[in-house]
Amino acid sequence: MPKRLLFVDDDPMVLEGLRRSLHSMRSEWQMRFVSSAAEALGTLERETYDAVVSDMRMPMIDGAELLERIKDRYPDIVRMILSGQSSREAIYRSIAPAHQFLSKPCNPKELVSRLTQAFAMRDVLSNQSLKTVISGMRSIPTLPTLYGELTNSLRSEEPSLTQIARIISKDVGMAAKILQLANSAFVGASGHVSSLVQALSLIGTENVRTLVLSVHVFSQFDGQSNVAARLPAIWDHSVAVSSLAQRIAACENSPKGLVEESFTAGLLHDIGKVILLVEMPGEYCEIFESGFRRGEDRERARLGCTHGEVGAYLMSIWGIPLPVVRAVAFHHHPSQTGETHFSSLTAVHAANAVVSATQNSAQNHDAAIDMDYLDSLKLRHREPIWRKLHPPLPPAQTPETPSEKV
Repeated sequence: MPKRLLFVDDDPMVLEGLRRSLHSMRSEWQMRFVSSAAEALGTLERETYDAVVSDMRMPMIDGAELLERIKDRYPDIVRMILSGQSSREAIYRSIAPAHQFLSKPCNPKELVSRLTQAFAMRDVLSNQSLKTVISGMRSIPTLPTLYGELTNSLRSEEPSLTQIARIISKDVGMAAKILQLANSAFVGASGHVSSLVQALSLIGTENVRTLVLSVHVFSQFDGQSNVAARLPAIWDHSVAVSSLAQRIAACENSPKGLVEESFTAGLLHDIGKVILLVEMPGEYCEIFESGFRRGEDRERARLGCTHGEVGAYLMSIWGIPLPVVRAVAFHHHPSQTGETHFSSLTAVHAANAVVSATQNSAQNHDAAIDMDYLDSLKLRHREPIWRKLHPPLPPAQTPETPSEKV
């Protein structure tokens, strides 16, 4: 079924340019072009859409306010901002309700690529209620203790990007939101930023300070005690997997970019567990308490999807690079991708299984290495070597790219 897209801009020339540049997508997309936020809201009351792409600067109701209203009323819609000469304050206002940002004039290929990726992972999910929950989330809960540490570092006269990256890397939600902004047109990125240090260098420390203090995208967890008690184990597990995945990639003499990508993918691989735990604590806790093994089978039977799919869906609509999204989506079942070479997915899959085998927590002890997958890559003989790389560095540190090769 064709996707339905709504484009909003008060400049008729921009709308006509979009109409012409996207002409080739008519067989896959049903597109409507409107000239005001009020007209867009009226259209959404009468018709169903999969995505809204809005200009930022519009009279009466600007893009940020429009997407905020859409988020509240139709949270399952993918929401994108087109930013031209918008003020920095306006851009920050749009960070919460928008999933992605693109510059004006819009590159049609970039727009098509980002929307296609967003739709691809969204369509993996069969549970409509989860689509709504995830799309409507303003941010992912973060560990409150990191706020003071990050704020103190940012207040120094010359904040260190490495130090800030080390702090952020301990928190999955914070890292994800930083990467979301780094992969946006607001900072002039090309949509392929997967390193936290690179992300911070693009965003700038002052922008990070504004994000933390003004927009509150790194929301403190206000939750119930039964949820809060489980979050630290998920964070510790994610950091351990990211560190080991980075070491595995370095051990395989991977390029620096792939090594950093493996660390990022490892950090985000279980973000779906955080989402499910926060949004439906009672039901998701019961899944863990029903036994250790085959956690994803119980998730699919109970919820209609897995934590890997939930996490990948969120990452895809935020515009995180596709290799990271794939690693998050398939970290339990890499054979489903048909890959034929070592990738960040390989590193994360192996690291997750190795780390899980050493942990007793029900929410983490749910993985095993897919040896058939390693056989398809001709890497079975490397598995014992990878195991020797564990345990990784303590969670309080973000390891640099290892120099030693096995």
